[in-house]
Amino acid sequence: MTVTTARVYNDPNGDRVFVDRLWPRGVRKDDPRVGTWLKEVAPSSELRKWFHRNPDRHDDFAARYREEMAEGTTAEALDELRRLAKQGDIEIATAAKEPENSHVPVIVDAIDHPPRA
Repeated sequence: MTVTTARVYNDPNGDRVFVDRLWPRGVRKDDPRVGTWLKEVAPSSELRKWFHRNPDRHDDFAARYREEMAEGTTAEALDELRRLAKQGDIEIATAAKEPENSHVPVIVDAIDHPPRA
């Protein structure tokens, strides 16, 4: 299993899962670059807006986001991502200008390090 990341605007490099809550600007609904849209795994609108106002607080954002990922529909969506990753290589896609400074690294880490029961 290999998990890679990319911007949704780039051509896919394998099975792709788009992980933003909002649809990307300028992309048609039938655009093949999107792949599977799993918006439920994205941060809540409230947390996303908070992070947008506080981009220098990525560690706080990541901690809050991990809490969100531990329950409800976000946890279920993360489980679905883990199932997809177990089936083979996947590419996590986002519309963020800097995927490395977004929610994507938190998702990748959560796929690689599931919570202990």
